[in-house]
Amino acid sequence: MTSNAPETKDNDFTWKDFQARNNNELAAIFGNFINRVVVLTNKYYDGIVPQPNAFSEVDEQTLKELKAYPAVISSSIERYRFREALGELMNVARLGNKYLADEEPWKMVKTDPERVQTQMYVALQIASALRVLCEPFLPFTAGKLDVILNQTHHGKSWSDVSEQSELIASGHKIGAAEILFSQIEDEQIQKQIDKLEATKTANSMENKTMTAQKELIQFEDFTKMDLRVGTILEAEKMPKANKLLVLKVDTGIDVRTIVSGIAESFSPEEVVGKKVTVLVNLAPRNLRGVESQGMILMTNNAEGKLVFVNPDAEADNGETIN
Repeated sequence: MTSNAPETKDNDFTWKDFQARNNNELAAIFGNFINRVVVLTNKYYDGIVPQPNAFSEVDEQTLKELKAYPAVISSSIERYRFREALGELMNVARLGNKYLADEEPWKMVKTDPERVQTQMYVALQIASALRVLCEPFLPFTAGKLDVILNQTHHGKSWSDVSEQSELIASGHKIGAAEILFSQIEDEQIQKQIDKLEATKTANSMENKTMTAQKELIQFEDFTKMDLRVGTILEAEKMPKANKLLVLKVDTGIDVRTIVSGIAESFSPEEVVGKKVTVLVNLAPRNLRGVESQGMILMTNNAEGKLVFVNPDAEADNGETIN
């Protein structure tokens, strides 16, 4: 096996990308090709692989391209380029879709049914090759194709795809059409995204380091704190201080200035009109020349973002919090 650097492009999984690849590639390209081949074979020949007639140049070229894919896919795998290998597998399905789209057996069957026998024979060779080549990537799909093509335990290998002229023989009876890849709806993806977000939040809460309990106080200590409902009336940034906002707060007993270190989390416009919980009897402090007359209660949520500690119900400014 040749040594080479692995793919370095971002491998992050997203549910939206999974949905797009399932719907736009697996279902629309791979599944669509298999379905068309199986449906037409059952419709025209009761599921029996037809005997081909003379091969056209297009037929020969298509089968030649098909035989080249095992080496191409193997090369990608040996160089650890697994997405590239998957892309080449999808190109086999694209080869089949293009062949059918160009040849249009559904139209040709009315005027030249002998030609259609060859077309469907070629298309079935591509379908059988897809079953062999997809097994390392999509083993459950390979199992489904065993049933659909009625080739269970057929023992075909990648070298057979490269070397044999016949992967599924004339006279072989295939099974009925079956959906290989169902379309994934937006609602299903949203459920998975919501579930993932809930798990992230739960993990964040579980791993969160909580601040240790402070030393015990007496009830009388607690009653010394005067906590009131207030409303922020005005807000502006403190000059030359990235973290500080200068707030005008209506505490119900007065309108006072409070300096709060929330500027990195909130803009002045966001906080104006906000209901807040204020410790109104905190001794004033001079911060950068501005006297701060109280403290607004804040905490961090599960994502570590600052949030206001507010009363649940609507309460008037000045109402005490006991």
